[in-house]
Amino acid sequence: MEDTDIVALYWKRSEEAIPETESKYGAYCQTIAKNILANDEDAEECVNDTWLSAWNSMPDHRPTRLAPYLGKLTRWLSISRLRERQSLKRGGGECFLALEELAEVLDSGEDVQRSVELKELNRMVRGFLNGLNETERELFLARYWFMVPVKEIANRFGFSPNKVSTSLLRTRRKLQSYLKEEGLCT
Repeated sequence: MEDTDIVALYWKRSEEAIPETESKYGAYCQTIAKNILANDEDAEECVNDTWLSAWNSMPDHRPTRLAPYLGKLTRWLSISRLRERQSLKRGGGECFLALEELAEVLDSGEDVQRSVELKELNRMVRGFLNGLNETERELFLARYWFMVPVKEIANRFGFSPNKVSTSLLRTRRKLQSYLKEEGLCT
């Protein structure tokens, strides 16, 4: 079933929307949740929460492509679940490790203009990613969007873990330089 047909089911409030979504995107969302949570039960709950969030948000939103929309919901729910489950001080898990790697690039301070800055940062990061070559972009997204462990990325691309880590470090440095030029990072 096409994405537009599935979205139409949500808008009609048809109960068939959930099984159709799960059939087409269940494995995709499950992979995202497992990479972040490293726990099958929590991942399954987050994926189920994703379907509920999609159900609740569709009357207000009409996404043309469901994969990124559902991926974003799953990622957000999984990170929220992970934050509930463990504190940053204790570390552990790929998610915190990946976020710590990116923290060196991004300002961590909170201020009144944070939501505006986040929108601008989102736009800038998308622009930065579009300027990368395909391999750099795929490595970056695998690590920092899908939270895939470095060893797994290395296996997937046929690289050594050291090559992946070095490439990610260089890409983070490029991102930091890019954000500094744009005035979004100190």
